[in-house]
Amino acid sequence: MRKTRKAAAVLTAVAMAAVSAVPAMADEIKDLYDYELQSREIETWNVLYSQQATDLQVLTNLYDGLLESDEYGKLAPAVAESWETEDNGVTWTFHLRQGVKWVDQNGNEKGEVTAQDFLTGLEWVLNFHKNDATNTSMPMEMIVGAEDYYNMTSELDADAGLALTAESPEFADTVGIKAIDDYTLQYTCVSEKPYFDTVATYNCLYPISQAMIDEIGIDGFKAATPENIWYNGAYTCTEYIQQNTKTLTKNPLYWDTEAKLFDSVTIKMVESIDTAYQLYTTGELDHVNLSESNLTTIYNNESDPLHDQLVEKRPTKFSYQFHFNYDKHNDDQSEDTNWNTAIANEAFRKCWYYGLDLGSYYKRTNAINPYKCYNNAYTMQGLVYLSDGTEYTSLVQEKLGLPAYDGETMTRLDSEKFEEYKAQAIEELTAAGVTFPVHARYFVAGGNQTTLDSANVLKQAFSDCFGDDFIVLDIDSYVSSLAKEVRDPRRQSFVINGWGADYGDPQNYLGQETNDSDNAYYMVAYGHAVDNESEELKALYDEFTELVNKADAITDDLDARYEAYADAEAFLLDHALTLPSNFDIGWELTHVNDYTNQNAMFGIQNQKYKNWETSTDAYTAEDYAGFQETWNAGMAE
Repeated sequence: MRKTRKAAAVLTAVAMAAVSAVPAMADEIKDLYDYELQSREIETWNVLYSQQATDLQVLTNLYDGLLESDEYGKLAPAVAESWETEDNGVTWTFHLRQGVKWVDQNGNEKGEVTAQDFLTGLEWVLNFHKNDATNTSMPMEMIVGAEDYYNMTSELDADAGLALTAESPEFADTVGIKAIDDYTLQYTCVSEKPYFDTVATYNCLYPISQAMIDEIGIDGFKAATPENIWYNGAYTCTEYIQQNTKTLTKNPLYWDTEAKLFDSVTIKMVESIDTAYQLYTTGELDHVNLSESNLTTIYNNESDPLHDQLVEKRPTKFSYQFHFNYDKHNDDQSEDTNWNTAIANEAFRKCWYYGLDLGSYYKRTNAINPYKCYNNAYTMQGLVYLSDGTEYTSLVQEKLGLPAYDGETMTRLDSEKFEEYKAQAIEELTAAGVTFPVHARYFVAGGNQTTLDSANVLKQAFSDCFGDDFIVLDIDSYVSSLAKEVRDPRRQSFVINGWGADYGDPQNYLGQETNDSDNAYYMVAYGHAVDNESEELKALYDEFTELVNKADAITDDLDARYEAYADAEAFLLDHALTLPSNFDIGWELTHVNDYTNQNAMFGIQNQKYKNWETSTDAYTAEDYAGFQETWNAGMAE
């Protein structure tokens, strides 16, 4: 049983006063206790196969790629100690550090990480029979021959495809990646890609060892487990009990000998935030995100021993959107014609854009400053900046003609425009045979009271803003897998999803919505606009895709590139093809200084338990004000 710390969470106000009267130096945490919701359990231990944050925030601790980021979001060396391009991003050379080791679950050495391992990893990603189409989008868009190799493998029978390796001529003579020597790796891009080094923070370019594949087999790596994989990251996973705990143990042979690591990290799986809160108050967790009810209870009671320890979190790297399903199916897999006809109508979608006030929904995340969560763009704030310092999404909002954010409202709301578009939508859709109210089906994880409560708040917002005679939100649940039970059979009307960039360019956001690629994640997995019968809708996506491709073709002038992307993004939002929802800016109680965590708006490293400053005593709001001031000063340097 873990020894309970002297956390303020379990002290009375009187006891706290006594403690504060005797100043003491708090210790740093050696064994960290974190948590995750059971609805967000890891689905694969194969780092090359996942595109989900729920997997990658664990796997980033077990594997290292070429680069990572620092606490300011800037690129930092990892397996590669230096890198360069001499031709504005066509050819990229990474110089690997010597002595990076592969280890097994128990930290025993299995081999050395060399340039060849990155070839082996990319071959696996691009081989249809090994990795399906997962993580292929960026390599296929950027690296010479990657798309040709993927297409070739997809046409082979399974046995022939699985027999290929990075040393096979089919790969070695086709794909633009070379191991110049054991510690020099070179990529050749299809055109100038001045941001390609940011791709090196994402797992599509991660290494694996052919010796590992030879040891455990192709099927063994496909169904990877903590027991059979080789690790080169900061930790190994020494125990995994599904839906219960994961234990990460410090890698004794980790290359970064100067890094501050925990001896162990235990990730407890919990049913809800409320469960996590109870575990925090008994000293069994080192931080907890607060639900609306817990936050308001503590915030409104100045005598609460936790009141001064309330800290507002930094924004996560995710920009959340309403993603419409334009080809919704009923449970019997027949087409939901009523919904599909309605959502294809632009006036109907603009009713959502101008009329849906999400203030009450934001309170579920941030009950104190709810409109800090207000999101007006598709791309995440802070991803890229123009040469004069202009932040990219502010340019998008300028093109949309939106008022400046005032901190107290959703500035895109416009009651007059809403009523105008509502009348137009009812007239046009009634003529098209749509019946009202239009029912929008929304799914939450079964048994998760927190998400159900949030959905009910959203349902009330629909009722208040739209009226029950126009649009009604129907809440449903799935048992264990949103993808298998809802997304793949296309049962949802919309989802609210957050996207965090894989690399540092707007293409990684907007390219998910185009209609010309099998790798456009949201179009293929969620939106299905290409399957809707509306020619008007298809024409809008054609024009949007053309704008995105035009922007992507600009590589010699980043300002011009970002201007062109802002035009495309403004078009997407002006036609309400997707609906910006929120940022994730909540409140927490914590023993972790979040300003020491990696903080990039791209890549998979932000949840890496590396170089974190911690305290056995909970931090206070005053502490966090100092942390922010120090971080801001460092960011300005």
